[in-house]
Amino acid sequence: MAAKSYTETDRQVRSLIEEVKSGVFKPVYLLMGEEPYYPDLLCQAIIDNCLQDWEKDFNELICYGADVDADAVITAARRFPMMAERQLVVVKEAQAMKTLEDLALYCQKPLDSTVLVILMHGASADKRKSLYKTVLKQGVIVESLPLRDYETEKWVMTYYSERGLQIDPEGARLLVESTGTDLGRIAVETEKLLKNLPEGVKSISPEDIEKNVGISRQFSIFELTKALSFRDAARAVKVARNVGETPKFAMPMAVSMLYTHFNRILRYHALLQAGQGGDGAAKAKVLGVNPYFFKEYDAAVKKYSLKQTMRVISLLNDYDFKGKGGEVGEATPADLLVELTTKILNI
Repeated sequence: MAAKSYTETDRQVRSLIEEVKSGVFKPVYLLMGEEPYYPDLLCQAIIDNCLQDWEKDFNELICYGADVDADAVITAARRFPMMAERQLVVVKEAQAMKTLEDLALYCQKPLDSTVLVILMHGASADKRKSLYKTVLKQGVIVESLPLRDYETEKWVMTYYSERGLQIDPEGARLLVESTGTDLGRIAVETEKLLKNLPEGVKSISPEDIEKNVGISRQFSIFELTKALSFRDAARAVKVARNVGETPKFAMPMAVSMLYTHFNRILRYHALLQAGQGGDGAAKAKVLGVNPYFFKEYDAAVKKYSLKQTMRVISLLNDYDFKGKGGEVGEATPADLLVELTTKILNI
C-alpha cells in the first residue's frame, strides 16, 4: 500500500531499500508524489543494486516519459535478460508519457525477470484508474506527500541524527527557511555544509548554517516571528525590512510561515479554553513545535488575544493575495512585509 504520511513513507522506503540491497525486487514500482525526495531515493537505490556493472549494457534501459510511449516500454519490459538474472527498465518523468495508463496492460502480468520502475516527478497517478490499481496488486507504490513547515524541522533533526550529527533546533529552523520543504535541497545543502566543516565535526550550530548555507540568523523569518510573538515592534520592523530586501525573498513563503506561526497561537488559545495541554513539553507536542521554541508561543498567547489572533490570520490572507501580485501598486516585497508587520503589531 502507499504510505499516507512522511513518517510512513520514510519507513516504507527504508525497508524497500534494504530489500533491494539484499537482492529482493518487486516486478513493478510506481514511485510518485509531490515531494520527489523519497521516490528519487528509492529509484536510485534500485538502479544501484539491481544489476552488476557488467550486466547493464544489455539489461538496463533508463528512459524518459517525454521520449517514449507505453508500447515501447512494454516491449522492453517483455524482453528476457541476457546473461543475467533480471533486467531493469526505468521510466523517469513518467508523468510526461501521454500513454502512461496503457502500462496497466503489462502490469497485470509482469515478468518475474523484469524490474519495471515508473518514476513520476512531483506528480501522482490517478488512483481511480487501472495503472494505480494494478500496481497496487502486483507491485509496490510509494506515494511521497509534501511536508509541512513544522514537520520539515523535525525531519531535518532526524536526518542529521541518522548521520551521527546533532543539529541545533535553531540551526534546523534556519536551514528550513533557506530551503523550504524541499527535502532533496536539504540533502544537497547538507552535503555542501559537511564538506566545508572541519573533519570530525559532529555538532552543527546555527552559525555553521548561517556561514555555509547563506542565510542570516539575525534577519530571518523565524527572527521576525519571534519579535512579533513578544510584540517587540522596533526589532520586528527592522527584521522585516532586512528580510524583505534579501535577493531570495518571496512574499508568499513569508506569509505562509507567518500563517503557520499564528495558526499555532490560535490552537494554543483553543487548548487553554478547553483546559488541556499539560506542561510546556506536552503543549509543544500538541502544537507541533520543538519545546526549545515553546516560550515564544507562551509569550504570544499572552500578547495576542483570541480575537486578535483571528484578525491577524485574516490579515495574512489579504497579504497572501497581495504577495502573489494582487493590488500592490508600486510597493516592493520589502514594503509589503514591513506594512504587514506594522499592521500585525497594531492589531
